[in-house]
Amino acid sequence: MAEIQPVRGWRYAPPLSQQIDDYVSPLFDVVSERQREALYRNPLNSLHLTVPRGDDPAAEALTRLREWQQQGVLAQDVLPGIYVYYQYFRLPGNPGHEYCRKGFMCHIRAYEWADNVVLRHENTLPSSVNDRAELLSRLQLQTSATHGLYRDDAHELERYLDEAIQDPLYQTEEDYQGARDVLAVIQDRRVIRRFQELLSDKQVILADGHHRYEGSLAYRQARRAAAGDAYTGQEPWNYHLMYLTNAAADDLRILPTHRLLLELPGNLTAEEFLARLLPYFTVLPQDDPYGLPELIAGKPWAFGLYLDGQSYKIRLRPEVHAQLDWPTTPEVKALDLTVLHYFVLGRALGLGNIDAQRSWPGVAYVRNFPECLTRVDRGEARAALITNEVTMQAVERVCHSGAVMPPKSTFFYPKTIGGFLFSSIRDDDAHHPFAACF
Repeated sequence: MAEIQPVRGWRYAPPLSQQIDDYVSPLFDVVSERQREALYRNPLNSLHLTVPRGDDPAAEALTRLREWQQQGVLAQDVLPGIYVYYQYFRLPGNPGHEYCRKGFMCHIRAYEWADNVVLRHENTLPSSVNDRAELLSRLQLQTSATHGLYRDDAHELERYLDEAIQDPLYQTEEDYQGARDVLAVIQDRRVIRRFQELLSDKQVILADGHHRYEGSLAYRQARRAAAGDAYTGQEPWNYHLMYLTNAAADDLRILPTHRLLLELPGNLTAEEFLARLLPYFTVLPQDDPYGLPELIAGKPWAFGLYLDGQSYKIRLRPEVHAQLDWPTTPEVKALDLTVLHYFVLGRALGLGNIDAQRSWPGVAYVRNFPECLTRVDRGEARAALITNEVTMQAVERVCHSGAVMPPKSTFFYPKTIGGFLFSSIRDDDAHHPFAACF
């Protein structure tokens, strides 16, 4: 199934790599305006390539890339390899435990969705896809890896990853989200072959980076059409830079994304909103809003509601679930967030189907639980709906059903960072003597 290839990575050259914290950056879809302005002040920060700005951002990025390559800011590794990437992090509620998400970066063939090799779990916005495709077309450089998941219950590759990470190329002290990122490389041809063999019968679930992946698909389609009869399928632009982690790993974390209602349609009162919920949910008042996450943990179709300073536990009445008639799969209908969007936003608030809800400006997606309560107390929002995290098993069931989840269903944590590794898809890279080794 999944074909992967090693990469001759472009990386920050010594001695810059000794201060790698100064050059890494958040991904294009999570960086805040304040973070952008601070990072742009460093003329060598990777954000100038991953999220360029100017009248013609892609052209600005290309100029800067050429300068960096000519000046030796970025240098290409001589040998191809698979790049081991570990992220060490802690989570609120259990600060004494350090997690380690283990994975590796490589090129994967840019499969069409219909090939059923790379599976998606969310839809994309055309404008964002076009932006990524334009940047890729100009640079012919993959500026940040998307995040994919394969399943290997035997954890066979982990021993190779653990061995390589003992000799890191570089590491951050702490990235923007509080994680410590470590990069190493495997260049042993025998070991790389084993990685390729193991992935060859796997499907890959795209955890993060749908817009960047579709940007690669769009660019590949354009190049293939232009190549005509000369197309071989082995051109570098057939491939996409991906960070692959094992879906069976204990340290793969998915955090919840809560829904903040900035307004209530028709300026409903709190009492009217609660009355509209009662035909579908049991509604139980609670004394402590900060106890809501623990109160709903592990309970299907249960949510916390914080409304006008009062907290509630709400849970769908089981017999009501049969009313959920959106044209999707049973796996999607079983999700907590599908229940929330259908019965709370769709039925109680009258916002219609999921497509209509996407265009409604009255909902915000917030990952920080205390922030939800604070914004309601400040009057910045009318209500907060507190959710459970989606399980990895639920993600797999939905992806294998061929359907997609409601928007903002998953937040795989931590995010990968930009600036650790770049990979070229230029035609001349295919003719490097080391490319024939694999």
